[in-house]
Amino acid sequence: MINPLATDWPIKQRSEICNATHRPFAPGEVFYTLLYREGDGFRREDLSEEAWRDRNENIQPFSFWKTKFEPAPPPAPEALPKENAEQLFRRLITQPEPPANASFVLAVMLERKRVLKQVRTEFANGDRLLIYEHRENGDVFIVRDPQLRLSELERVQDEVAALLRGDAAAE
Repeated sequence: MINPLATDWPIKQRSEICNATHRPFAPGEVFYTLLYREGDGFRREDLSEEAWRDRNENIQPFSFWKTKFEPAPPPAPEALPKENAEQLFRRLITQPEPPANASFVLAVMLERKRVLKQVRTEFANGDRLLIYEHRENGDVFIVRDPQLRLSELERVQDEVAALLRGDAAAE
């Protein structure tokens, strides 16, 4: 006899369709989940009420329950999508006078997202210059460290968010 408490059992996720009729579940629809012993583990079936009534009652599941179908929520969007932040960074950094604060904040964000890696720090004309390399393609970027104070960060983050939204006034 299988002891279900002896180990963790990998059981597939809830289905979005009835395993018997192959009809998609509607939001709020009542359905049944059945677990059957299979080999050294368990097999899951999700059945509509209609399929539950029509099932072979001689085949008893290990466990079953009734629940309501709620579609999985869409994945939360990233606060700043990687592609948009990278595109904005590339656009700003190639300007004749790149905005130092926004360029710096974007570089740090992309470093945290493991898109860029800081490879060196240099000093020139009293400025601290951070040298970043793109992890995938090896592109090199030089970003001046504006020596931002904590009190300035929120304003600069708002500036970067406005640039990402495409607000022309932020540039």
